[in-house]
Amino acid sequence: MSTKYKALDIDQAYFITITTVGWVHIFTRLSQKMVIIDSLKYCQAQKGLSIFAYCLMSNHLHLFCRADGTYTVSEIMRDFKKFTSKKIIETIQSEPESRKEWMLQYFQKSCEHLSREQKFKVWQDGYHAKEVFSNKWIKEKINYIHQNPVKQKIVA
Repeated sequence: MSTKYKALDIDQAYFITITTVGWVHIFTRLSQKMVIIDSLKYCQAQKGLSIFAYCLMSNHLHLFCRADGTYTVSEIMRDFKKFTSKKIIETIQSEPESRKEWMLQYFQKSCEHLSREQKFKVWQDGYHAKEVFSNKWIKEKINYIHQNPVKQKIVA
């Protein structure tokens, strides 16, 4: 597995992007957004994740963060994706969702090629992490995070 875009350094801050399989627009429903927000809050309180900026778009999440506890950013992202995948599927199955059948079929088909046993795949493999290297870069990434929903006309 490539380590090019992985968060490997323990005390380092990272700009991270995680994306849904097929760029499926999952986070258009409040309940799905709350799965992510509640999970991020849990990671902050229980796993030592410091979040400096974030943006949840309809099909991906940007985080500017650092791990300050026992866990590494890599371990936190692994657990976050595993937990949120299960909760997202549960929410699709249990709440009104006009795209329910299509989404469940898509997420089921997305893991057919995997060698490991898995029923649904919500997130793309891995995540894209870039290590922080300067104050100018930090400002650029935070501005990018905050402007992302503006460029997509989600907010003014």
